[in-house]
Amino acid sequence: METRSIVNRIMSGSLVMQIAVGIVAGIALSLLSPEAGKASMLLGNLFVQALKAVAPVLVLVLVASAIANRRVSHTAQLRPIVIMYLVGTIAAAWLAISMSTLFPTTLALQVSEVTATAPQGIAQVLGGLLLKLVDNPVNAILSANYIGILVWGVLLGVFLHHAADATRQVLADLADAVTHIVRIVIRLAPIGIFGLVAGNLAESGLSALGGYARILSVLLSSMLIMALLINPLIVWIKTRSNPYPIVFTALRESGVTAFFTRSSAANIPVNLALCERLDLEKDTYALSIPLGATINMGGAAITITVLTLAATHTLGISVDFPTALLLSVVAALSACGASGVAGGSLLLIPLSCGLFGISDDVAMQVVAVGFVISVLQDSAETALNSSTDVVFTAAVAAKPD
Repeated sequence: METRSIVNRIMSGSLVMQIAVGIVAGIALSLLSPEAGKASMLLGNLFVQALKAVAPVLVLVLVASAIANRRVSHTAQLRPIVIMYLVGTIAAAWLAISMSTLFPTTLALQVSEVTATAPQGIAQVLGGLLLKLVDNPVNAILSANYIGILVWGVLLGVFLHHAADATRQVLADLADAVTHIVRIVIRLAPIGIFGLVAGNLAESGLSALGGYARILSVLLSSMLIMALLINPLIVWIKTRSNPYPIVFTALRESGVTAFFTRSSAANIPVNLALCERLDLEKDTYALSIPLGATINMGGAAITITVLTLAATHTLGISVDFPTALLLSVVAALSACGASGVAGGSLLLIPLSCGLFGISDDVAMQVVAVGFVISVLQDSAETALNSSTDVVFTAAVAAKPD
C-alpha cells in the first residue's frame, strides 16, 4: 500500500517540478561521476525511443478524430476570429524564422551520417514532399513519415465526418486511448531528461548547457515579441483602436494561469469567465474560446519552427527563403494539431524536420532537447496561446457601447 501511495503521489505531482529535479540531478551526476552520467544515457535513449513509438500513431489518430468529429458553426462573428487565429499562427512561424536567422543555434546532437541527405533547395524539398504525400499509410507509420501520416489522417477524418455516430465515437475513443498512452510516456520525461542531461554533459561538458540557454532565449524572446508587438498589431488592424488594455488584461488574468497549468484546454474555463467579465458577446466567445484552444497555436508554431531551424543549423543545412516559407506553413498547420496533449508541439517537430531530410532519430533528439527546456518553454507557449484566444475574441466580440 505504501509503495502504491508513493507511485500515485509521483504520478499526480507537478511534472514541471519533476523535470526541474531531473535536470538538477543530471547536472550533479555528470559532475560527480562522468562515467555514471554516460551510463545513465540509456534512460534518455529509452525515453526518446518511447516518443518515437507513440508519435506517428498519435498524429494519425488525433488528426482523423478531430476532423471527423468537428462541429460546423454558422455564427457570422466566428469567421473573423478564426481568420485572426490563423493569421496569428502563421505570423508566429514567420517571426520564429526571422529570430532563428538572426540568432542561429547549435544543438548537441548525435549526427553521424545525416548531412548526406540534406536537400539543396526548394525544388528538392517540394519533390520529396510530393513523394511523402502519396506514401502507403502503413509504411508512413513504420518509417515515421509524418507528412504522409498527416495526409492520411486528414483524408480519413474528412470522409469519416459523414459516418455513423457510433463510428465517429469509436474514433474519438481511440484518440482518447492513444492520448492517455502519450501522457504515460510524458510522465516518464523527468527520468528520461535526467539521463539525457547527465549523458550529454558527461560527454560534452558544461558547454552543452550553453546551447540549451541560447535556444530557450530565442524561444522566449519570440513569444514575448508575439504577445507584445505582433498580436497587438493584428488587433489594431482589425479594430483601429488601442489594443494594449485588452492585451495586458489577457496576459494578467489568462496568461499567468495558463503559465502554471501548461494546458490551453484546462484554461478554457478561466478564459470563458474572463470574457464574461469583459462583457463580450456570449454566443461568440462560447464558441471561439474552445476553438482557439484547438487551432490558435502561435506559441506552438514558434516552438516547432525554432527547434527545426536549430536542427538544420546544427546539421549545416542551408534554408533558402522559399523553403522557409514552406516551413512556416507546415509549422502553422502542425501547430493546429498540437493541442490536447502535453508537449504536443514537441511531438510534431519530426514532421517539419522531414522537409529537410532530417532522419527520425535526429528529429527525436531535437524533441528531447525540447523536453529539457520545457520547464519554461511549454509554460510560456501555453500562456501565449491561451491569452491570445481572449485578445482576438475581444477584438471581434466586444458589445457596442
